[in-house]
Amino acid sequence: MASYNPVKIFSGTSSTYLAEKIAHYYGKDLGGYTCRRFSDGEMSPSFEESIRGCDVFLIQSTPPPGDNLMELLLMVDAARRASAHYVTVVIPYFGYARQDRKDKPRVSIAAKLVANMLAASGVDRLMTIDLHAGQIQGFFDFPVDHLEGTSVFVPYIQSLNLENLVIASPDVGGANRARTFAKHFNADIVLCDKHRKRANEIASMQVIGDVEGANVVLVDDLIDTGGTMAKAAQIILDKGALSVRAVCTHPIMSGKAHENIANSVLEELVVADTLPLRQPNAKIRVLSVAELFAKAIGRIRDHESISSLFIKN
Repeated sequence: MASYNPVKIFSGTSSTYLAEKIAHYYGKDLGGYTCRRFSDGEMSPSFEESIRGCDVFLIQSTPPPGDNLMELLLMVDAARRASAHYVTVVIPYFGYARQDRKDKPRVSIAAKLVANMLAASGVDRLMTIDLHAGQIQGFFDFPVDHLEGTSVFVPYIQSLNLENLVIASPDVGGANRARTFAKHFNADIVLCDKHRKRANEIASMQVIGDVEGANVVLVDDLIDTGGTMAKAAQIILDKGALSVRAVCTHPIMSGKAHENIANSVLEELVVADTLPLRQPNAKIRVLSVAELFAKAIGRIRDHESISSLFIKN
């Protein structure tokens, strides 16, 4: 008969809003935790209760800049030094994931560096959702539980009862993600081929596929400035689509993103709560992944498979 260590869930300062919901669905209160800061900004995290021999889950998204990541690394180190039995980091949004390869000379592979830092700090396991590229899991030398946003997005799209549904990707690199969504609806996919002048600035875009008379759903793992999504929606509508809406797991929403989405032809933008919205937006609908993460934590604790949490095609 398996014996279980006590489970304790803690949140870093940037993800308390989500961690409280995860803990609620799991059936526990968040553990006591404080992060003091020196006048120069240096952080000193501290657990306010004993975690000796416990299975500890540390929840913190790591959007740039580096304070959120640094706090998480310090939390892991503190948990290890406090004799935690097992440390799992729950990173709803894994920052720096867009830098997963050398796409030009003399650049870093930041996603691999972050993986190395997490390993060096003493992490036993990582739980996240919708990495920018699934192969990033291979950067880690410990188990990775990679949850899928389709678990919350597919039921919502189904509830819309859209006729002649077509799934679209705002760039060619997201073709596999679009295909995964399309399989759930037996729908066709189209691709938007874009060329960038520089980061966050599009030079040109064209649609590959037929959208005439279709209700189109654009899918992506994240939305940053919203420029790509807004331009893709406009081009698709110009090609004869009846409606265009978008689904993105991680709402980074930097720069003029809210303005770009509000002024776009999108019917709505559906996002998860892996990151908090900086301001309200009438076109944005937020679906929570808290219950999904809570169920995954329960299955890890009970040594059960988490594949049952995935929606089967």
